[in-house]
Amino acid sequence: MEFILVTGMAGAGKTCAINALEDIGYYCVENLPLSFLPQFVNMCRESGGRLFRVAAVIDIRSCDRLSELVAAYLTIRQTEPIGALEPMNCRLLCLEASDATLQNRFRTARRTHPLSKRFEGNLPAAFAFEREQLQPVRAHADFLIDSSLLSASQLKEQVKALFMAHISDAMLIQVMSFGFKYGAPMEADLVFDVRCLPNPYYIEELRERTGCEECVRDYVMDSPESQEYLAKVREMIDFLVPLYVREGRPQLVIAFGCTGGRHRSVTFAELISAHLRGGQLHVIKQHRDFKK
Repeated sequence: MEFILVTGMAGAGKTCAINALEDIGYYCVENLPLSFLPQFVNMCRESGGRLFRVAAVIDIRSCDRLSELVAAYLTIRQTEPIGALEPMNCRLLCLEASDATLQNRFRTARRTHPLSKRFEGNLPAAFAFEREQLQPVRAHADFLIDSSLLSASQLKEQVKALFMAHISDAMLIQVMSFGFKYGAPMEADLVFDVRCLPNPYYIEELRERTGCEECVRDYVMDSPESQEYLAKVREMIDFLVPLYVREGRPQLVIAFGCTGGRHRSVTFAELISAHLRGGQLHVIKQHRDFKK
């Protein structure tokens, strides 16, 4: 089980970081009270593997001093699993930024600093207090990120790079087939029209079958045009997927359409799904219209 504690200064990017972790499959909780942390950790460890990648944000709002968070973190790391409890790898991520950057972010976002009332609106005093509180956190943090010169997308990319087992985990790819007679899918990012390829509909013994069956796939692909079309689509998708991952896109929908969504489009969706899965990508498959 992976458990990440996220903390740091207000305005330094904790919400951005937790969003990045959620994009790569972590179950995320913001503003968890420190007193709830032991029970929350045990709940995750007793989930039977359902909550195996978890992240929680805890900051100065949740405790009197951040040294209490460090003590709780060290206790969790040193606790041995008992009985059916999942063993756990617990790591601490700390985010900070310069006073000038934080001042500009609060002014631009027009949001109130969480300690503003305590320091009567004196932001430099609030920053100084937080920075002092962070000293024990900085000493024990597994990862420390200064977001002063990072955009939101750059910060997300850095967080994903730290905690992704594989770069492909950053993006879910949905490969779907559809029939143009029922309308093109509005959610599709890439649409390929395969109506120009041989149509099994006109072969009586194949008409009621689908592209999920080998006999239909063999018929569709038994032409130089189909083979070349498939090769070019594979080449294009192999080129585009890393670019979409780098951009930070959480999902990519690739759609193949033929007239009825039963034969040619299903064939290509099956073949491209298998190709992408062979590259260890996170792929789901959907045949929207093949039963209509």
